[in-house]
Amino acid sequence: MKLHTLTPAAGSTHSRKRIGRGPGSGKGGTSTRGHKGAKQRSGYSKKIGFEGGQMPLQRRLPKFGFKNFTRVEYKAINLSTLQALAEAKQLEKIGIAELAAAGFISSKQNVKILGNGELTAKLAVEAHAFSKTAEAAITAAGGTATKL
Repeated sequence: MKLHTLTPAAGSTHSRKRIGRGPGSGKGGTSTRGHKGAKQRSGYSKKIGFEGGQMPLQRRLPKFGFKNFTRVEYKAINLSTLQALAEAKQLEKIGIAELAAAGFISSKQNVKILGNGELTAKLAVEAHAFSKTAEAAITAAGGTATKL
């Protein structure tokens, strides 16, 4: 074996395509870009949503909707969930920390207690908001509903 006899493995290297170097190369003339039009020109880039001059879909459809930036998002927790949690962990007070520890909410979420289900346990409930039926059910069971 000699240094001048070393060559790469067959098929492992490819010669670069030399475009636009005369008709003898077979890649002269239009340089593989076809005839005329924007795609043949230098600096061409298709605009996002361009449909060949036809009115694009995002301009054909009307604008609609509205995003209320003062909206407050609440995570809904039902009375049935509070009852199950109180029974499972023998709790008299349920607040944000207890709900987060049980995995119902993350500690940053606002909580609203809704009146779906039965509440028999006497609970002191702390939340950011209560529905009227939930508040009535908690007080009827002998508990307290405290807004944070």
